[in-house]
Amino acid sequence: MTKAELAELYKVMFPDYPDIVTVPQIQSMLGISRHAVYDLITDGWIPALKIGNAYRVPKINVINYTLAPRNTKKQA
Repeated sequence: MTKAELAELYKVMFPDYPDIVTVPQIQSMLGISRHAVYDLITDGWIPALKIGNAYRVPKINVINYTLAPRNTKKQA
């Protein structure tokens, strides 16, 4: 994906959210639980900054997560 395409997606994906989002905002953006957000952050799927005892995430990292291809097949 080019920078221009990413810039265009930035304008249209999650336009009601600020450039830096919190865990509750990510919950709302993705429709997942707080625990799931923390799992995504600690597992490295969504890069975040820890400031004090709270995570702050650039919105572009959430957008990149939603666009990233991943294997969803369960392995036996």
